Amino acid sequence: MEIAPEKVAHVIIKAREYDAKVDAWNTDNDEDDGGEDSSADTGLRDEIAGFIDALNDDEQAELVALCWIGRGTFEPEDFGEAVETAQNERVNSVASYLLGVPLLADYLEEGLEKMGFSVEDIESDVM
Repeated sequence: MEIAPEKVAHVIIKAREYDAKVDAWNTDNDEDDGGEDSSADTGLRDEIAGFIDALNDDEQAELVALCWIGRGTFEPEDFGEAVETAQNERVNSVASYLLGVPLLADYLEEGLEKMGFSVEDIESDVM
């Protein structure tokens, strides 16, 4: 893999933070808090998108491939094919695509694990 596992772990951590804020906002009926949370959600979403956008094209394709492996669309031994498919099918922003994937953090974590990486060790290095 060209993408450093630490970069994937960073996206996982931030995606979990984003999911937690969005879930908290979605269950909160207080309009005053909703406005504040919405700004925080947007800021965190923009931070994640900026990080993904800053990756080179190969790293972005590998991030998508890891997501697909994590959700079972491809097997780990088909990583190269998944990367090629991600490169060939890219029509929009990778960040927008990935941030629209429900359970993104879970899929990326599962993808890393299927590729033989210890997510707990990597995340502890990032944090």
